[in-house]
Amino acid sequence: MKKTIIAVFLCIIMFTVPVSTAYAQSETVVFADLSWDSIQFHNRVMAFMLEKGWGYKPDYLFSETMPGYLGLERGDINIVMEIWTDAQQEWWDRVRESGKVIDCGKVTPNAASGLYVPRFIIEGDPERNIEPVAPDLKSVFDLKKYYSIFRNPEDPKRGRLYNAPSGWSAHSINKDKLEAYGLEEFIDPFDTGSGTALATAIKGHYKKGEPVLAYYWVPTPLLGELNMVMLEEPPHDPEIWEKNHGCASPAYTLAKGVNAAWIEKNQEIMELLENYSTSLDKVNETLAWMKQNDNSSEKAAIWFLKNNPEEWKSWIPEGSEEVRKKIEAALE
Repeated sequence: MKKTIIAVFLCIIMFTVPVSTAYAQSETVVFADLSWDSIQFHNRVMAFMLEKGWGYKPDYLFSETMPGYLGLERGDINIVMEIWTDAQQEWWDRVRESGKVIDCGKVTPNAASGLYVPRFIIEGDPERNIEPVAPDLKSVFDLKKYYSIFRNPEDPKRGRLYNAPSGWSAHSINKDKLEAYGLEEFIDPFDTGSGTALATAIKGHYKKGEPVLAYYWVPTPLLGELNMVMLEEPPHDPEIWEKNHGCASPAYTLAKGVNAAWIEKNQEIMELLENYSTSLDKVNETLAWMKQNDNSSEKAAIWFLKNNPEEWKSWIPEGSEEVRKKIEAALE
């Protein structure tokens, strides 16, 4: 009878006393799975680390951009791994000032956008037997000399710019740029209709070894897969930008945000969130690998972590050796 009582007492202790380690979590962490590749990749990298290292249960809530941001503010979403703050500056300032969302720093260096051409039209590509057709092409102003190689099939005497789809702010901005640079009499902007169609048009010309002039941005799988060059523009000047967009587009800040009420209860991962950052080149490379191999964002995250061990280890808070070992074991 005494042995039975002792056994019951030990069971009660085992099931009622919490394990005295910061890594025995069962908390669900909800990520905003917004509609572009890079944020979904960052979500899976962070989710893998939180699940394998700290024991969190990752979940993903798919939404369009602004609903996802508002979900972070309300608390329906815990973490947004890539916030284009300049595009939503008013909201971003408001939620930080109100204390509802905490800024965890940049996920990558500032992201650029502009007008791109294949490198092979400038330097050639001996492996593909492609000769350079625009060896002096460096800036948007050089397009006055080379516009004809980007032939508009609807008007062969003019060039074509594959523009951002209508509805995107870049659609009208690029039209303004053509006018500001004196290129409207040489080049016609072409509405591609969607982001997918824009990428398909660029890739189609590139694979055929044909010149193509197009608007694009980083980080993206396409610019990790294709060797493209962004044409130089006058440095960004807020006054000129406000007047006629006749300068380089501003570099966009890509930040990480966490719901303040949620992270208050999960402080052990705050330093990880703040430390998490990587280069645009590595994001482009990983996204290109994902697309080329028809893989999921989960597999891309593991591929990235396996190929960048020193980087992800630098994100781990000091004194968290147990976490590092758990993640290493999971990657094996």
